[in-house]
Amino acid sequence: QVQLVESGGGLVQAGGSLRLSCEASRIFNINAMGWYRQPPGKQREFIATITGERSTNYADSVKGRFTISRDNAKNTVYLQMNSLKPEDTAVYYCNAQYRGPFRNLEVWGQGTLVTVSS
Repeated sequence: QVQLVESGGGLVQAGGSLRLSCEASRIFNINAMGWYRQPPGKQREFIATITGERSTNYADSVKGRFTISRDNAKNTVYLQMNSLKPEDTAVYYCNAQYRGPFRNLEVWGQGTLVTVSS
């Protein structure tokens, strides 16, 4: 079955860095991949996306601190997070949009927790 497997979350002090990875399994014809997050008690929010041509888009809250990248050969997307702040604490989810046999589809990862201590 199609799935996204995330890794790289954890506990880090404010000002530190983490890199999240998300590998797509059994997913072909991927259009865009992206990262979203859900802070405690809040709704899920957009962080960044990257297309197959590596065109990127970021939320204002992470511009200049986070970098999304993609290895098409490995079907993997990364999120490099620098200068982390306590308000970056959230469960981070990977997303992939791909072309199915009849229509466009999307799939979500299970989420990985990032905790930034002050």
